[in-house]
Amino acid sequence: MSATQSPQMPPAPTEEPAREARNGLGITGFVLGLVGLLFSWIPFIGVIAWPLVVLGLIFSILGLLRVKNLKATNKGMSIAGLVVSVLGLGVAIVMLIVTSQAVNEVTEEANREVTVQYEVTGDASGVEVVYSTFGGGNYSTNTASVDKLPWSEELTTKGLFKGGDLRVVVGAGGGSAACKVTVDGEVVKTAEAEGVGGVANCNGFAE
Repeated sequence: MSATQSPQMPPAPTEEPAREARNGLGITGFVLGLVGLLFSWIPFIGVIAWPLVVLGLIFSILGLLRVKNLKATNKGMSIAGLVVSVLGLGVAIVMLIVTSQAVNEVTEEANREVTVQYEVTGDASGVEVVYSTFGGGNYSTNTASVDKLPWSEELTTKGLFKGGDLRVVVGAGGGSAACKVTVDGEVVKTAEAEGVGGVANCNGFAE
């Protein structure tokens, strides 16, 4: 009598090892976007934010695609990277516009030419007039001995910082004298002096 053979059990199915999440793209996108957003607020230096936020945007989108394909698990970080990258890009664009306008205004002011008129009036019979202008890195000083008033002189100057001085000293003949400085038709300084040696200072004006 032959021995009864026991039925063979089928082999247990082998479990596939769990795939390691590939979260690198999402993390990289978040870090680049965040750093770009921080730099985007800084004038001039913020230009380095442009490549950072653009790369942050790209890596964050790729990170989301990996999440969609079940190759990554950091969906929240990828979305956060997308948000900070978009914000950084928006701030960078606004700062570029603002900075460009500021540079244009400074350039226009540096190239703007103004007309400066010096005037001295009064009844003094003799005065000494010292006047100067500066602008665009240039500085000039002139002296005039005036026997009879009124006296006037007109000059032009330009530069980012421009201005001048006017000083009047009453001579030995005595009397009174008044100085006035007009820039592009607007009176910016006035002063008066009386008696021998009196000094009228119309100085320190700047545009």
